Parts: sequence; structure tokens; C-alpha cells
Amino acid sequence: MASRIFLRAPSEADEAEFIAAVKASRALHGAWMDAPDSAEKFRAYLERMHTGNNFPLLICLKGSQQIVGVVNISNSVMGAFRSAYLGYYAFAGFARQGLMREGLRAVVKHAFGTLKLHRLEANIQPANIASIALVRSVGFKLEGYSPRYLKIFGRWRDHERWAILAN
Repeated sequence: MASRIFLRAPSEADEAEFIAAVKASRALHGAWMDAPDSAEKFRAYLERMHTGNNFPLLICLKGSQQIVGVVNISNSVMGAFRSAYLGYYAFAGFARQGLMREGLRAVVKHAFGTLKLHRLEANIQPANIASIALVRSVGFKLEGYSPRYLKIFGRWRDHERWAILAN
């Protein structure tokens, strides 16, 4: 089956589409995550993510070029560790169509091939069933539970730790 998506890095030119997609996706994102929803937050995101150890990627539809979702490979550590964290979210209108699965598979291939990482870790709130199903479908394995792991919307939230290793 031919891929319906492609990956690319975000740029300043994506600001309006990105912010509009985040605002339209508030109900989808719910309490799971806080995406950049203003010009100031988007620019801060770009600045933070375009450093040497972060690799932001947009999942886009072939043809229309629309942004389907976001995957951030962050805090990568090379050397003997060769590991990074993975954060991701879909945009409203594109959820539950398999597009994020295609995108996440492409990101994993990119991380293990191009970036030469050995491990990717995704930390997910236990009640986020759709996100857990997504990483599981791509081959991530549950490794553990981290109480009060990450502060989201002013509250420390528990997370499950899911990871995938290079072959």
C-alpha cells in the first residue's frame, strides 16, 4: 500500500495552519497535552525544537500538503545511549484514519535509520487509550509506570512508559 503521508520539519511558514489546527483540535487533545495555540507559543516551539538534540516533524498529506499531525523526537542523547523521547498528536479531522500510524511508522524508521537512534520512549497518560493503541500498533512495548511524571495544565499526571528498540 502506498503511503498517504510524508514527513517534513515545521517552519515559520506553517504558523497560521498549525495554530488553526491546534485550536480546532482542543476537544481531541483534551487534558492529554497542551499544543502551541498562539503565534508566540508557536515561535517558542520552533525555537525550542530546532536545537541539536530535538527533531520536530509534521505529518502531512500527500497531494493537499495539509498537516495531519505532529511528532517530536526530543532530548536525544547520542554516544552509548542513543535514545530520545517521542511526543505526538493528531489534528481534528484526521484522527482514527490510520494517518498517525503511517506517520509514526515513518518517524520510527527515520529515528533508527537516519538519526541512528537505538531507542525511542513515549510517555502516555494511562487513560489515553487511543494513544496507547497507536504506539502498541507500531511495536512499542510497555516498560513501566511513572507516577506524577509530567505537569500538564498545572497538574502532575501519571504516565505509562512505552518504548521501542532498533532491530
